[in-house]
Amino acid sequence: MNVVRIQDVLLHYRLSGPAGAPALALVNSLGTDARIWDGLIAELADDYRILSYDKRGHGLSDAPAGDYSLDDHVNDLAGLLDHVGFERPALCGVSVGGLIGQGFALRAPQRLAALVLSNTAPKVGDAAMWNDRAHTVLNSGLAAIADPIMERWFSPQFRSTRPDQLALWRNLFLRADPKGYAATCATLRDADLTAQAGAIAVPTLVIAGAEDGATPPDLVRAGAARIPGARFEILPGTGHIPSIEQPKKLAALMRQFLKEAFHG
Repeated sequence: MNVVRIQDVLLHYRLSGPAGAPALALVNSLGTDARIWDGLIAELADDYRILSYDKRGHGLSDAPAGDYSLDDHVNDLAGLLDHVGFERPALCGVSVGGLIGQGFALRAPQRLAALVLSNTAPKVGDAAMWNDRAHTVLNSGLAAIADPIMERWFSPQFRSTRPDQLALWRNLFLRADPKGYAATCATLRDADLTAQAGAIAVPTLVIAGAEDGATPPDLVRAGAARIPGARFEILPGTGHIPSIEQPKKLAALMRQFLKEAFHG
């Protein structure tokens, strides 16, 4: 397993695809780890050098005490890109990973060839919601919210036709670190890039899931409208994590977009 210490936080990361190929970095969502990208990586790894990692508070990475700011996550990502030698990758983030992607693009646009924002927005939810979510998780555990989270994450068709896969993703969620989860709720509570999104200056593709219960299409579309020149696409019959439900369709959208951005 690959590990590196950034800002005194141990991060677990993975590299796939041929060395020297165009670089692509992936940032996971709240309550997940790098494994959400496996289906997408399988589709793209012949043509891209792909970095996926467990952001702080998730998976095998450290879960340091205290709330995590958006800057904490962006600093982690910047250090990790330096460590693996990705000078100007494309960057794809889902949910809070997309918020991290927006923060990185605003800070260092010269370091990105292209940006893919999946199921995210410049601002997601409000302080009361995230404070309540963090309080519940810290006091009652992740099991207290697991079922409604699965309903927000996955489309009705996925939940009804793929029960064993649903059970595995629920298990992954239940085994997340409650403290890391709550600390990342603080990221979502405090981060608001609404006024800054218009300054994103890299080619951007924004993707929504038609059946997303966490970041509904209208929210994602409104965020896309704030980014100059951004392309907006909706994946039918898809929930909050397209890389799980529709990896082939997501890969096709990304591959075409990245070619048009002269990255791959």
